[in-house]
Amino acid sequence: MRLSFVVPAYNEEAYLPACLESILEQTRGLPAGTTEIIVVNNASTDRTREVALSFPGVTVVDEPRKGLTFARQAGFAASSGELVAHVDSDSRLTPGWVERVLAAFAEPTAPGKRPLVAFSGPVIYYDLTPRQRVLVHVFYLTAWATYAINRYILRVGSMVQGGNFVTGRDALAAIGGFNTAITFYGEDTDIARRLHDVGEVRFTFDLKMFSSARRLKNEGMLTMAARYSINYLWTTFFKRPFTNTHIDIREPDALDPQPEG
Repeated sequence: MRLSFVVPAYNEEAYLPACLESILEQTRGLPAGTTEIIVVNNASTDRTREVALSFPGVTVVDEPRKGLTFARQAGFAASSGELVAHVDSDSRLTPGWVERVLAAFAEPTAPGKRPLVAFSGPVIYYDLTPRQRVLVHVFYLTAWATYAINRYILRVGSMVQGGNFVTGRDALAAIGGFNTAITFYGEDTDIARRLHDVGEVRFTFDLKMFSSARRLKNEGMLTMAARYSINYLWTTFFKRPFTNTHIDIREPDALDPQPEG
């Protein structure tokens, strides 16, 4: 089973090396051809492309249309694995991440059960204080409870964490890939909602990912919790995000909202 890593990157020369090193550390010992790493250079104006190419075995795909879903879709189109891991460029794999993913998708589908088509878990913000990480964990518990009500009682939608999810290639192709009309908020909820129609979308606290908290620090934890919550609910029930703008923290004028689309 071949695992393709797709890493969207816009002006990420500073964060990208640690992300790629974490992937390589867990894939070096696997048989040749088991994995591939694709960095999508998403209209970067810094040395993101050169940094990615400095890592042996990494393929760079240039996507000039700026936007997260454009980048994810371009990486998916260039990938060849039966499984596609969607990892953000400011993230790092936790120990045993690859092993857990391969084991989950290798499990036989029990009679009467739907095949696993997406596997996801939360992120751990490595640059927050312990108290702040506890608050984030509480948010995740609340989000999981909401997701459980929606999925098991209301029978609508599912949940994946953007930047920490793996999809089956055939399932992602069957739903037409990513919705490029959504460029930030709601993109992960939208993909979870549509994949839920074709198979099992599994969210587990056992599949954690390290990630930077720079967005939380820039916009505020309560603000981000509110924005993610409303967009999760809006995308689940109305099939589109509530928020049509976002702050691009990688721009010099990061306090100016950036339009989506």
